[in-house]
Amino acid sequence: MTQKQKTHHLAVAAMLSAVAAVLQFVEFSIPIMPSFIKLDISDLPALLGTFSLGPVYGVAIQLVKNLLHLPFGSSAGVGELSNFILGAIFVFAAGMVYKRKKSRKSALTGSVIGAVAMALVSLVTNYFIVYPAYVVLFHMPLEEIISAYNKILEGVANVPTSNALFNCLLVFNVPFTLAKGLLDTALCFLIYKPLSPLLHR
Repeated sequence: MTQKQKTHHLAVAAMLSAVAAVLQFVEFSIPIMPSFIKLDISDLPALLGTFSLGPVYGVAIQLVKNLLHLPFGSSAGVGELSNFILGAIFVFAAGMVYKRKKSRKSALTGSVIGAVAMALVSLVTNYFIVYPAYVVLFHMPLEEIISAYNKILEGVANVPTSNALFNCLLVFNVPFTLAKGLLDTALCFLIYKPLSPLLHR
């Protein structure tokens, strides 16, 4: 790789990181989810970066995005940590599959694999990191969190296991995270080609 190419890669990564940081502030509540869960498309620039620059750049964009958001966040860094872990898994998996065979099909396959992996890992991060941290740091009773899910779908805390929090995360958060990854994938496929001259110049 020439010095000119390295400079271009860094410039594109910086631009995508800045866009991702801005998009992280643009979040929406979803009626079928508790109000404390928001939807954003800030993983989209990192996905563009992983396909145009490589999976390492995609992960770096996720890191820079969350570092830029950290001073403005309201979760004491917990939300940013979770966002980075999940986003990094998403774009790295997508990028590694695409790197083996660069085609539209492999990009789609990688993105779907990444979205599934992100959704499954979200169950772990939310159960062991995010929600326990909210209980400790923000004195939010776990019963109150469970109640927010039960108001949307009565009885969700009781099935399919005897663990109420696990049930809520499995029924709500895992599908939500998967849908979020698939949305980013769809948007990426829509805008990648028009942006390709800028990303690869």
